[in-house]
Amino acid sequence: MNVISKMLGFKSKSLAADKSDKVGRVLVFIYLALFFCFLVLPLFALMSKSMQNADGVFIGLENFAVYLQDPTLFKSFFHSLFVAFVSTVIVVFLGFLYAFALQCTCIPYKGFFRVVSLIPLLSPSILAAIALVYWFGNQGVFKDLLLGNSIYGPIGIIMASVYWTFPHALMILSTSLSLSDARLYEASDALKASKLRTFFTVTVPGAKYGIISTTFVVFILVFTDFGVPKVIGGNYNVLATDIYREVVGMQNFQMGAVISIVLLVPALIAFAFDQFFRKRQASQLTSRAVVYVPKPHKMRDNLLLCYCLFVTTLVLLMLGMAQFGALVKFWPYNLSLTLDHYNFEVAGLGWDSFYNSIRMSLWAAFFGTVIIFIGSYLIEKMRSDRSLRDVLQMIALMPMAIPGIVLGLAYIFFFNMKENPLNFIYATMIILVINTIVHFYTVSHLSAITAIKKLDSEFESVSLSLKVPIYKMFFRVTLPVCLPTVFDIFIYLFCNAMTTVSGVIFLYSYDTTLASVSSIHLDEQGDVAGAAAMAMLIVYISFLVRGIHTIVSTFLLKKAQAWKDI
Repeated sequence: MNVISKMLGFKSKSLAADKSDKVGRVLVFIYLALFFCFLVLPLFALMSKSMQNADGVFIGLENFAVYLQDPTLFKSFFHSLFVAFVSTVIVVFLGFLYAFALQCTCIPYKGFFRVVSLIPLLSPSILAAIALVYWFGNQGVFKDLLLGNSIYGPIGIIMASVYWTFPHALMILSTSLSLSDARLYEASDALKASKLRTFFTVTVPGAKYGIISTTFVVFILVFTDFGVPKVIGGNYNVLATDIYREVVGMQNFQMGAVISIVLLVPALIAFAFDQFFRKRQASQLTSRAVVYVPKPHKMRDNLLLCYCLFVTTLVLLMLGMAQFGALVKFWPYNLSLTLDHYNFEVAGLGWDSFYNSIRMSLWAAFFGTVIIFIGSYLIEKMRSDRSLRDVLQMIALMPMAIPGIVLGLAYIFFFNMKENPLNFIYATMIILVINTIVHFYTVSHLSAITAIKKLDSEFESVSLSLKVPIYKMFFRVTLPVCLPTVFDIFIYLFCNAMTTVSGVIFLYSYDTTLASVSSIHLDEQGDVAGAAAMAMLIVYISFLVRGIHTIVSTFLLKKAQAWKDI
């Protein structure tokens, strides 16, 4: 206790422990109120709208009956299921092999392969669709490879979805494989089992929960995505594009609400299963596990090295083609290079959308990081009512299961109501920031919770015994220790705010148009090169900010975590 108190560097204060409990309880209630206003009530408004007619009169489930009787609309549900299922199977297979190569082999250049494979995280999903148009479109370089089939449909959607969801799968699977228990491999070697049998009896079963989690995550991402099918889907409608068409094209808000709920239900089911298996995975971890260190195997390592080179080449080719398309004067007839497509004033957009994206992303990253980390701290460390904190934890996990386009439409119905006192934030930058924070809340929250859990509860006990205000304990101990996670949350929110499309497609106004939305509109106007140019700007600014984040975080961590040298 003396060591900890010395580390804290505090003198005794007169603030009582029960006062800290009261402050914590008040903060928990504030967070519950915020979730209620910005998550629960908008979803309730969405459900209410789905049970009303055009005049706002309650009609029960009649709109759902109309939806089920419309073969065109109902077909989109099966289209979404099909592309999500096929994409998930492909991504899980490719991602597992790639993760296995990085974690369980001795191939060289692992760092390079890891960095390149994560590039799609820094780009909007529509970038993959745009690149595929240049590669396999009607005027594409390799259009003949499709054997007469069109890229504008399920083929294009699946290929683009595989590209942008691959890094999500890789991160989960890499983490799962990094937890492999070396004792199992030693037992397999002692039994003289072949490498192939060891792979299927030890490696795959050991990563089964990671595989299951990846399956559900990828399925939800593809099933609810709007950007890819909007750009390259053609006449192959999915649920997300149906919502957009009903709301923007036909002004049929009631049917848009109905389709949103239809989109929401499978996502919720997949999320529930994912959470169930995550808990099962946690119960499998033991303190006796030994870290697995791979041994060289020439044939296996060479084969997987070739595979990693192939995947990274495809990633770079997609990115390179998008950039080349943005620089070509008139594809494919005039391949001379120009910067004219970056002159967005000609397209009537200007650079305002790009600057708006940077501004919105910085605000979302800053305020989101503060809100999320403090909220996670309340859940994990405060001594206030356990039941309240459990409710807060449950609600904090909900945004992961809510598609961005559904949340955006819910915000329209709720914040556009005249009787809503928060109506003033509608069509402003504020609502875009709030929507983005809520949309990406869960992943950041789980990261913060994981970091805070590493801190021994003895720190809080010492702080209370010394009558030290809990906020001093937070700023002098908790925050410095968890600073790497805080930086990670910031960059995660920034990059996702820059690349998101579905979450903001309904919420922007003329003055708050974002770069990702502008890219969609440019593609709608037939300016594919302009859309590619705007999408590449998003990639470059994300790279730049991540680079700055790496430099700044390295510098600050040396000072903030000097306690490690004690």
